[in-house]
Amino acid sequence: MDVFPDFEGLSGIGDLREVVGALLTFVLITAVLMLIVCAITWAIATANGNHAAATKAPSSRSSSTPEPRQSPLTGPS
Repeated sequence: MDVFPDFEGLSGIGDLREVVGALLTFVLITAVLMLIVCAITWAIATANGNHAAATKAPSSRSSSTPEPRQSPLTGPS
């Protein structure tokens, strides 16, 4: 026994598909533009000799090792 959903039974399913398609297109274009901006920023930082800025990434910081906290009274712990 084969049972499949009837997507054509819903009114407005075509409009919903258009909206979802438009949102996916927008997200794809935004992601590609962000990659281009990041590549340009990296290239400029590297070309100007700022290798520390070129290699620094938010993911390079380890969240598993907390930084030492400093108490205002006792100093670093």
